[in-house]
Amino acid sequence: MKISIRLLSALLVAELLAIQTTNAECNDNITPSTPTSRFTINDNGTVTDTQTGLMWMRCSLGQTWDGATCTGETSIYTWRQALSASTDNNFAGFGDWYLPNIKELASIAELSCYNPAINLSVFPGTPSTQYWSSSPIFYDRRKVWIIFFYNGEESFGSSTKDSKARVRLVRAGVAQ
Repeated sequence: MKISIRLLSALLVAELLAIQTTNAECNDNITPSTPTSRFTINDNGTVTDTQTGLMWMRCSLGQTWDGATCTGETSIYTWRQALSASTDNNFAGFGDWYLPNIKELASIAELSCYNPAINLSVFPGTPSTQYWSSSPIFYDRRKVWIIFFYNGEESFGSSTKDSKARVRLVRAGVAQ
């Protein structure tokens, strides 16, 4: 019973820490992997990555873009719910949002920062926690690749499709 209580306590503490979004800790001696200059910030709560051509929602699902920042709490989803949420979304007048694959999602991780490992000027309000990709593990179809935005790590250790994680949606083929 002690192990279960300890595990539950650790999970609750980790979740509370993940929800808190403070200023990221960044190492100024490391060149940023996602500098703000790489993005075109649009007025509609989206941002376009000029390196990849992808358009991202600035806020995680569950949050609201208020014209200046992301407000509210992020929602959590199972993987199947995340896939459905992406196809049912019409944010900023676009109906072609999708759940990013692991390479797309990893492209917005800011590797010179942690807690969270993302550019908060571009993606404000991002919690330091797990985000779904659309990429299943090829040798274990029960698991899916995630990005842990605490440190930008790609992982699949505990990410079964029935686990819960957060979601940021993307659009492809945005004309420059």
